[in-house]
Amino acid sequence: MSGKECFKVLDKIFVPKNVQREEDIKGYTIKYGHIIENGDIIDEVLVSYFKAPKSYTTENMCEINTHGGNVLMKKILDMCLKNGARLAEPGEFTKRAFLNGRIDLMQAESVIDVINSKTEKEAKTSMKQLEGFLSKKIKDIKNKIMDVMVNIEVTIDYPEYDVEEVTKNQIINMLDEVYPELKDLESSFDNGKLLKEGIKTAIIGKPNAGKSSLLNAILKEDRAIVTEFAGTTRDSIEEFVNINGIPIKLIDTAGIREATDEVEKIGINRSKEIAKDADLIIAIFDATKELSKEDLEILDIIKDKKYIILLNKMDLEAVIDENDKHLKDFSKNIIKISALNDWGLDRLYSKISEMFNFSEINFDNEVIITNLRQKNLITKAIEDISKVKEVIKNEMPIDIIAMFIKNILEDLNSITGEEVSEDIINEIFAKFCLGK
Repeated sequence: MSGKECFKVLDKIFVPKNVQREEDIKGYTIKYGHIIENGDIIDEVLVSYFKAPKSYTTENMCEINTHGGNVLMKKILDMCLKNGARLAEPGEFTKRAFLNGRIDLMQAESVIDVINSKTEKEAKTSMKQLEGFLSKKIKDIKNKIMDVMVNIEVTIDYPEYDVEEVTKNQIINMLDEVYPELKDLESSFDNGKLLKEGIKTAIIGKPNAGKSSLLNAILKEDRAIVTEFAGTTRDSIEEFVNINGIPIKLIDTAGIREATDEVEKIGINRSKEIAKDADLIIAIFDATKELSKEDLEILDIIKDKKYIILLNKMDLEAVIDENDKHLKDFSKNIIKISALNDWGLDRLYSKISEMFNFSEINFDNEVIITNLRQKNLITKAIEDISKVKEVIKNEMPIDIIAMFIKNILEDLNSITGEEVSEDIINEIFAKFCLGK
């Protein structure tokens, strides 16, 4: 529970072994006692106390640690509600921390990123944002802009002093300094997006080439149905997997072939659309058969994309290899495997690590943007810098220049939450679960 009345609600249901007045209770302490209703002991519990302002929300807070079990927890929750508490809204604890000034909006957004992290690297990046690394970077940029804005305000308020040209030079120098810093942050989103959402990887191939067998082998479970009959997979199957610390969003697609069945046709068209949007395509071919017209169509699909070609079923007698006349141009990214026997998968993993070399990113020292809202606002700030340069070039008055510079500050303030609408705040915290 959080709020100035939370200890009063607690006193109505909790009897500690050593009773103390509220004002005598110290923060960061744990008390042993019982939850009591009408004189009956409901449970033996430990209660943690956090006193304002030294708590997650900066308000008085307490946490009841019960023995667990749905019946006990529901009973204690109902007792809290009957005695004056209410259920939290999604993300309300973090929202209160933001509204009370303990964290900014970027740090609040990073809380949900930490919770939803799929790899250690993503968790590390999210924790850096929670600790305020990105906030400090944005604040430093804002300070550089504000230093110049002070001189601009002097120029506007005291026009009798002839310092306008000096101020314009200062503006240009400042813009030239902050522009590359913002561009670096914007560019980091490419890696941040892959880190957060995973490398969208489409597995494509003809029916029975081994797509579903490959998915099952990578996941180490029977996620997709595998049969001897062609066309078993008619819709896409998506799964996340961590390969050498790289988050991969694997998509098993319907086999590409000439189909007469209407449902299968829809699945095949969807396979082609997924391949177009994929960050990586794994094209799998049956090495026991000569390449067909459908196989050549698949080669045409992947030629302008990042791809890996797998020659599958190498446990059987192969009739094609990397020296095939149609495959020679693709030979650098060809790997022989047996999805049935998990043979060759280590080479596939190594190739993915080579193509998406996250090890080159310094997660300890680099600030990486993973949030689309933040990235869009940084892009807008960059665009507004270009507008400032344009109005300076057109020799506009200093007060007009100041208006455009304020737009840059508004963009940056929207990132940290200093200037953001209530609707956006509500939209951000609606993504949280009730307990955060």
